[in-house]
Amino acid sequence: MKSLIQKLIYAAPLALLLPSCDNGFQEMNVDPNKYSEVVPGYLFTRTQLDGVATNFTGAAYLTIGQSMQHFATYKEVPAAGDKYFNFGYSQGSWNAYAGTGQGQGAVIGIQQVIDAVKTNPADVNKLSAARIWKAYIFHRLTDLYGDIPYSDAAKALTDKNYGPKYDTQQAIYADLLKELDESVTALDATKATFGAADLLYAGDIAKWKKFGYSLMLRLGMRLTEVDPAMAKTWVEKAIAGGVILSDATGADDRAIIAYVDGSQTLSRNFIANGLMGTDYITPGGDNVEGGKFAKTLIDHLKTTKDPRLNVISIVWRPEGSTFVADTSTALQLGMPNAAFNSRPAEFNTFSEPNPATLLRYAAPLIVFGNAETNLLLAEAAVRGWYNGSTAAVAYENAVKAGMRQWSLFGAAGAISEAKIAAYIAANPYKTAGTVAQQIEQISTQKWVSLFLEDEYEIFSNWRRTGYPVLTPTNYPGNLTGGKIPTRFVIPDSEEQYNKVNFIEARTRQGGTNTLSSVVWWDK
Repeated sequence: MKSLIQKLIYAAPLALLLPSCDNGFQEMNVDPNKYSEVVPGYLFTRTQLDGVATNFTGAAYLTIGQSMQHFATYKEVPAAGDKYFNFGYSQGSWNAYAGTGQGQGAVIGIQQVIDAVKTNPADVNKLSAARIWKAYIFHRLTDLYGDIPYSDAAKALTDKNYGPKYDTQQAIYADLLKELDESVTALDATKATFGAADLLYAGDIAKWKKFGYSLMLRLGMRLTEVDPAMAKTWVEKAIAGGVILSDATGADDRAIIAYVDGSQTLSRNFIANGLMGTDYITPGGDNVEGGKFAKTLIDHLKTTKDPRLNVISIVWRPEGSTFVADTSTALQLGMPNAAFNSRPAEFNTFSEPNPATLLRYAAPLIVFGNAETNLLLAEAAVRGWYNGSTAAVAYENAVKAGMRQWSLFGAAGAISEAKIAAYIAANPYKTAGTVAQQIEQISTQKWVSLFLEDEYEIFSNWRRTGYPVLTPTNYPGNLTGGKIPTRFVIPDSEEQYNKVNFIEARTRQGGTNTLSSVVWWDK
């Protein structure tokens, strides 16, 4: 796996296109530094890596991770989500996803893959996987920014379209769901796949179907507050198609990318690499961005006696001339959000990520797991859209899956069945609760279960449901008036280079382009 990832990572940007071979005079007119034929397998691998890892530090960690109160910082400059400063981090995702050149973004890359395989019927599985992955990329982008270029996106190379129109998020969602429906239906077990170039499933068609339907389930549920009838239709279709449920050895449906440790940075887990590179480098030292775990997160885990606390969190305890990573529950202490503007004296007493789990370069990434799908099924059951099980059973399955998944992060991540059972007994599902109370419990569990693996989905689910209930900060001079950010900011360059389309989109979305703007489905 290590060899494969390294080869694909380094081959992808340089070998996206193969040089044409011509023995004639025409060779003299060919630029040796450019290429003319897409290599779909290499490029598909690259878009999978870029699709999950783009702008992690600025977006998922500093902006979302802090605003969702998983993390806190005492500093002002990186306080995009802690003190609601610095919208520049949010703009980085736009530029990175749509980038060009050697570091080209996932948007252009996945469209090139689709264009390369769409005309050959024998490549139907490659086309379907690429369309599903395109839906994954674009649902993240539109959830972050609202109306974005979609139907005209990635046409700069093919059509010389440098001013793409902005599609409404409503239209984008309708097309994403259509794309998923058509793609999972078209998958054919008798046809070729991307094989080893597919980092999620190595070409396993049955698992790609489940991934596609799981994404459909997620997107359908996103519409509950803006179009309940449409939400119900797509949620029921996804459930009938079959979603990711199993994490059993030999029958694991989860979409997971396996990273490896080593000298090659791009082979490492980008979460561990990002956290180590920005904050959690020197035991007992001053973290570069002033980050620690937030009080909201640590208090919740301690109050509920959640065994994941001892898996994810440590306090550096001095021992002689060195420091020891201590996971003891009693020592864990979260730093309050927006409480400081200089290094507090008690800084070293606050909790931070466990090097034995979260900071391992060889840690995997769970792109889509059965903890989330079971929580979605639990909510569907609450709404009367799922009869395959009760909300309580689906919720307990989600809790178990969310705790079992930490064993993928090494021995320090293993949580015993006894501890899982004790947690469920101490925090039973609120079967007799109101619909709102049940959705709050489900959403709060999602806030814990998807921690760090998918901060984007936590952010979207919080905006949709309002859960978990978070207390905003109101640091002096913040950019939102003390309101938790609800949207990413589109770069200023769009007003300069795509002015007419940008202003039209901004106008129909309330006339603002700020951290307090909202997307279509956020009611």
